[in-house]
Amino acid sequence: MASSASPTASVAPSAGPVTKYRLQYEPTPFVVSSVHLDFALEPEATVVTQTTHYKPNDKFKGASKDMLFDGAAPDDLKLVSICVNDADITAQCDRHAKGLTVPASSLPDADEFVVKIVTEIAPAKNTALEGLYQSSGNFCSQCEAEGFRRITFYYDRPDVMTKFTVRMDADKEKYPVLLSNGNLVESGDVAGTSGRHYAVYEDPWAKPCYLFALVAGNLKCVEETYTTKMSGKKVTLRIYVEEHNLDKCQHAMDSLIRSMEWDEEKFGLEYDLEIFNIVAVDDFNMGAMENKSLNVFNSRLVLATPRLATDGDFYRIEGVVGHEYFHNWTGNRVTCKSWFELSLKEGLTVYRDQEFSADVNSRAVKRIDDATMLRAAQFAEDAGPIAHPIRPDSYQKMDNFYTVTVYEKGAEVVRMYERLLGKDGFRKGMDMYFKRHDGCAVTCNDFYQAMVDAANGGNDLPNFLNWYAQAGTPAVTCSSSYDEAAKTYALTLKQTTPSTPGQPSESKKPLMIPVATSLLDSSTGAPMPSVTVSTDGGDATTMEGPEFVLRFHEAETTYTFSNVASKPVPSLFRGFSAPVKVTVDGQSMDELAFLIANDTDGFVRYDASQRLARTAMNACMDAIPEDVAPCDCVPSGELASSPSVSQYLDAISTAIDRVVAMAPSGIDEDTLSFIARLVVPPAASEIITDVPMGTADPAKVCRAREAVLNATAQRNKDSFAKLLAYVDANEPKEYKPDPTSMALRTLKSVCLKMGVRAATVAGDAAASEAVYNDVLERYRASTNMTTQIACMSALNDLKECPAREAVMEEFYNTYKEEKLVMFKWLSMQASSGCTGADTMEKVFEEHPAYNINNPNSNYSLLGGFCGNLSQFHTPEGYAWVAKMVKKLDTLNPQVASRFCKVFARYRQYEPTRQALMKGYLVELSKIESLSENSREIVTLALNDQ
Repeated sequence: MASSASPTASVAPSAGPVTKYRLQYEPTPFVVSSVHLDFALEPEATVVTQTTHYKPNDKFKGASKDMLFDGAAPDDLKLVSICVNDADITAQCDRHAKGLTVPASSLPDADEFVVKIVTEIAPAKNTALEGLYQSSGNFCSQCEAEGFRRITFYYDRPDVMTKFTVRMDADKEKYPVLLSNGNLVESGDVAGTSGRHYAVYEDPWAKPCYLFALVAGNLKCVEETYTTKMSGKKVTLRIYVEEHNLDKCQHAMDSLIRSMEWDEEKFGLEYDLEIFNIVAVDDFNMGAMENKSLNVFNSRLVLATPRLATDGDFYRIEGVVGHEYFHNWTGNRVTCKSWFELSLKEGLTVYRDQEFSADVNSRAVKRIDDATMLRAAQFAEDAGPIAHPIRPDSYQKMDNFYTVTVYEKGAEVVRMYERLLGKDGFRKGMDMYFKRHDGCAVTCNDFYQAMVDAANGGNDLPNFLNWYAQAGTPAVTCSSSYDEAAKTYALTLKQTTPSTPGQPSESKKPLMIPVATSLLDSSTGAPMPSVTVSTDGGDATTMEGPEFVLRFHEAETTYTFSNVASKPVPSLFRGFSAPVKVTVDGQSMDELAFLIANDTDGFVRYDASQRLARTAMNACMDAIPEDVAPCDCVPSGELASSPSVSQYLDAISTAIDRVVAMAPSGIDEDTLSFIARLVVPPAASEIITDVPMGTADPAKVCRAREAVLNATAQRNKDSFAKLLAYVDANEPKEYKPDPTSMALRTLKSVCLKMGVRAATVAGDAAASEAVYNDVLERYRASTNMTTQIACMSALNDLKECPAREAVMEEFYNTYKEEKLVMFKWLSMQASSGCTGADTMEKVFEEHPAYNINNPNSNYSLLGGFCGNLSQFHTPEGYAWVAKMVKKLDTLNPQVASRFCKVFARYRQYEPTRQALMKGYLVELSKIESLSENSREIVTLALNDQ
């Protein structure tokens, strides 16, 4: 059946992209009382009947207002009819590219009226995976942010909250399971039909339409019961999957139960229904979706067994299951007034899932990993043309703003409340937030006000709200001096935020920055237990304990510490207490080595190692010739003996040797995890962000990083071998995804990689082959995916290596029927230094393991290649990715726009690459049919001058 508008409704031409502005927010002129949705499910022609009760909004009393309903383009959403109080007004309405306008003249002058809209959609043809679509033959919905408008005409915005009743009917044999939000109140066979059945769901909680969900398919479930601690309520928990995946759900179920327990204990938040369903689908643009009582997940974030999933998979599943469950309160019960406020729910919920993961695993390691990710991904976003505050002021396609800035930087802003107010104060603020706003759509300012009213005596946190308004990564410069005679230590902090699109640096205001601080005794490394501090002549305050928080909220502040017996070594921004870049004037490499060896804060120790590594990499940057192979990138001669390189290697070797010395008595899990991270220098992408604009040479950065890694491996070859032997002796025979076992396997992966590097650099062919074959045999002997991937990764960059070729072939032949595992294989191939654009195009683009219609498949193949900086940043690499973006844009604009972003920061690179990348952006901009998602990214990039 043709997917076109009804001939009785006029269709206006497309108006093109429309920019929305936060300050132009206006409520809807009509309030929704209730919604009833009826779905007659068919793959090619699903009929949706929406019956909605409306009331005039008192805020517009006396004004004559049209009803402006959001709706997809006519090709994606067919209007069959629209009636008001049973009167057909289809011919009077304006069906246009952005939706449907019901003129005020067609609306009754009544306190309440009913609008009935019938639409027709084709889920089987919906490759955008928004609205209602099919995945593996099953019906599935995804409505956040603006997918509901692909199902029917409605106020598709988060501040319109109401209760939903959903009825659906479908072929009983093909789709035996029918699910929606809330409680199942009725089900049975459809009278007068052959083989169709129906189900009716009522959700007792008001919600916006982005939380609507529907699933219908041939699914099976695992089921458990959770009894809440707070009231003793029994909650049925079900995870629905295809039958062959039933044995892969237990870890997700265990994670859900842990999440429910944690939220009750940590925040006093109890689940509010008697059913909680999770459905895993193969085709999903996002990671997961928190639809009320019916979470829909990307299958890679539900399905796991030791044979098919890595430690990283188990860890991510636990965190994402927690994240979506926590949304029940921070997102569902209290939601956003507009999409500009997205960080209100996402930043807060990321903070909550980070805390959950830290509590059930290693807090120190979790903090390092979160900070590392933020620095590599979000700092780069802040430095490019897509830079935006955590609360943007404008957008064209909201899908483009589900970003690391809104999520992860947003989480850091929430964490700063906790740093400033303390854990007890933060909990009081959360309690106040729910007490005031349960069942409401609110703003970031409402959250701020609840925090300061409950935990700061109603007093403002000066300049804190600027975090919501300003883009860019703040830069904090620290300088200090010690007065031996007066026994005082002066610490001066200065802050600036660089220019970002539409926000010049000079217009940006200071921010409230919590600086978690400790002053370390330079002889013992111990924190000074009690110091008195004053600011610029202000009152003195005694700071007790090993750590205290400075509230830094001016452009420049000097903190003077009294009663400081000797010149201290400052330990600043402990626990990554703020998402800022820090420069410490006069900080020597000896001081950094001291912090690595002595600081009690895991993040500061790690950060000191990263700073030393940057210094070593900078020294290597121009010293390694262009024609040197990666395995030959090793500092030698004067470069090797330079302080920049030698002091880094000395500090790292000392740290490694200390861990090796602990082996006879046992190494704790935090130390195992920490040393595995300490020896890895910053990612090349992070270094590229910090070089001057217009100068980045990815090949040069990659060579410098290889040189530092190779030198580390070469110097510590014996120590890494001892640590590997320790892991071999202590790793449990049976796989367990517990913190200690995971820490051992993480260290094993690093040791294997370092062993391969050391052998390759040594240049002894026979010895190298023995090492490579040992890794291959470890792969063959392993019974868990984590170790197998570690072995593959260790060999992955070796060219013309029989062991690598064997492991890749064996892996493929073993797992080629397992979709999720094949994504790992695609990613490994795409990220290899052996894989250029020519191979991507001729081998993998048409490979049976790759499916261009599947988001996971694209994230693995294209994402892996775009992260392969030495291969992507070539003329051939750019050309192949641009070609794939064009293809993807016609199928799934949301996924395509993500890959447009890899060209968006073209101005960061040296002139030759800059011109090539910009050229592909210009080429994309000339495509008339380019999606609004991609066009917004391309336009922002080209307008960044």
